[in-house]
Amino acid sequence: MMMGDMLAAARRNAGAFEAWLAASDPGLAGQIGDAAARQGLSPAGFARAAVAEFARFAGEEDWATLVSGLRESGDPGTHCLLAMVHWRLTACACGEHGCTDLHTG
Repeated sequence: MMMGDMLAAARRNAGAFEAWLAASDPGLAGQIGDAAARQGLSPAGFARAAVAEFARFAGEEDWATLVSGLRESGDPGTHCLLAMVHWRLTACACGEHGCTDLHTG
């Protein structure tokens, strides 16, 4: 499944997206659930925001890391989505770039 297909499915059926995420990476699913709840989002909404914010705010080094990982991945869509979500979780957790900074950019 391509990343766009995953995001469209998440938009149509958030419950199925959350089940897929929990099966794919239970630890990450928990982190996303916690972060999403703090921001008043569903986990699927958090994932969609991660993709949009990565595209808008990620630095050159972040993009280079993403592209490098894509070359080595057997599932580029999933790799890309999970990398962007990890990036957003990290950005939200750091003291210098909180999630509110991402929205006001």
